[in-house]
Amino acid sequence: MAGRVVRSCVQTGLKAVNSVLGLAGMAVILYALWMLRAWYRDVADLHYRLPVPWFIYTFIGLGVFMCLLTCSGHIAAETANSHCLSCYMIFVFIIIILEGAITTDVFLNSNWEEDFPDDPSGKFEEFKDFIRSNFEICEWIGLSVVTAQVLSIVLGMVLRALGPDRESDYDSDDDPSVPARLPLLRNQYQHGINYSEHTLPQSSDSWSLRILDKANK
Repeated sequence: MAGRVVRSCVQTGLKAVNSVLGLAGMAVILYALWMLRAWYRDVADLHYRLPVPWFIYTFIGLGVFMCLLTCSGHIAAETANSHCLSCYMIFVFIIIILEGAITTDVFLNSNWEEDFPDDPSGKFEEFKDFIRSNFEICEWIGLSVVTAQVLSIVLGMVLRALGPDRESDYDSDDDPSVPARLPLLRNQYQHGINYSEHTLPQSSDSWSLRILDKANK
C-alpha cells in the first residue's frame, strides 16, 4: 500500500514538471508563429525571394519537439514503463546538454554570433535585443525550465526504480467472486465422479445377467 502511494506521488510530480516543459514548448511555438507572420507581412511587397528564415523555423521545430516530448513524458509517467522512461530521460538530457553548450558559447565566446548563420528575417537581432532588455525575467524563465528538466530526469529515475504497479495483478486473489466459483466447479466434479461410480456397477450387473440368461438357455 505504501509503495503504491509513493509511486502515485512520483507520477503526479513527474506529470507536473513535465507540464512546465509543455507550456514552454507552446510558448515557443506561439512566439515563432508570430515572428513568421510578421516576416511574411514584411516580405509581401517584395518581388524577389529571400532565404529561408532559419531562426523562425528552428523555434517552431524546438517548440514542436518539446510538446511531443511532453506527451511522451505523460505516457511514460502514467504507464511507468522502463523503456518509455529511459527514452524520455535520454531526450531531456540531450536538450539540457544542448542548452548548456549554447549558454557556454554565448558567455565564454565574445564572437559567438559568428557561429550562427545570417538571419534574413532580422528576428534574431530582435530576439537578442529583447533578451538584453529583459535579462532578469529571461534568466528566471530559463532557470525554471532547466530546473523542471532536471527534476523530470530525477523523478523519472525514481519512477523507473519503483517500476509499474504490480500489486493490481494480485487484486484478483482478494476478489470474492473467484473463491465463489471454485466450490461450484468442485461440486460438479464430485457429482460427475459419483454419477460414474453409480452407473458403472449398474452396467456391469446388466452385462452379467445377460451372460447368465444365455448360459441357462
